[in-house]
Amino acid sequence: MKPNPVLKKLGYANTDRLVILHADDVGMCQATIPAFIDLWESGGISSGAIMMPCPWAKAAAEYCRTHPGVDLGVHATLNAEWNTYRWGALSTVDPGTGLLDGDGFLWQSTAETQEHADPEAVLVELQTQVQQALAWGVDATHLDTHMGTVAHPRLVPAYLQAAMAARLAVMIPRDDPSILMHMGEDPESAAGFIAFTSELAAGFSAFTAQLEAQGLPLLDNLEAMPLDQPEGQIDFAKQRLGALPAGVTHFILHPAADTPELRAICPDWPSRVANYQTFMSQEVKDFIKEAGIQVIGYRDLKGLIAGD
Repeated sequence: MKPNPVLKKLGYANTDRLVILHADDVGMCQATIPAFIDLWESGGISSGAIMMPCPWAKAAAEYCRTHPGVDLGVHATLNAEWNTYRWGALSTVDPGTGLLDGDGFLWQSTAETQEHADPEAVLVELQTQVQQALAWGVDATHLDTHMGTVAHPRLVPAYLQAAMAARLAVMIPRDDPSILMHMGEDPESAAGFIAFTSELAAGFSAFTAQLEAQGLPLLDNLEAMPLDQPEGQIDFAKQRLGALPAGVTHFILHPAADTPELRAICPDWPSRVANYQTFMSQEVKDFIKEAGIQVIGYRDLKGLIAGD
């Protein structure tokens, strides 16, 4: 595969390894806010994404409003995955849109959203999430996907349209659609990915090549910190970072402070806390520098969009 043109546009060589250290789920609960702020201000991350339908989104937005330059995107949220901590859509309370379950919340699983949601309603919801973030003072840099729910033939067009309409960078691969998947949170999410790859993988390279030719900066690779393995995360991070290929990698973590609320919401809370502690560590920061890995953010990619 040809080298990613993003490398040359940003002044790097084709053999350079660029990474976006990305905090997902910002605003999902209170515990995500201090973790994001600590990591951003200490250089432990270079970007993050806000879950706009969630209760603590306003607090995350307020931090961005009062701290210009924060690299925060919109985490396209079409699911409310926890058992008792739930949220609805921003754009509607109409069950006819297919976005909502019988209790009026967004569906718990990716598969349910992909089966029931009307694509037009998905577009409206994603546009609403982006516009609400902008209205609250977030200088949004990009759109990415919560739980990989948009990785489905019916939903990918809405995802791209919402990003491009707002002139945002978008988390999408150059060649391999598996980068859209955000595995580890929803065991049913693989169902949508299988449908996506079996139906569209043959034409996906041509499709993304067309997007790239139009000037949309794309990604080469996806990595993520585990949510089921709280021990040994510094070693895990160093191993995965050290093995990064040339190109642009979106590297996901789910950082959160250890709070009673987090423990009540998330069975995987120990790993979220470990994600936070790992990227706060000087050991990981030093490893990235010594390995010659170049840390960028989505603001760098947004700046490459033609006319931005």
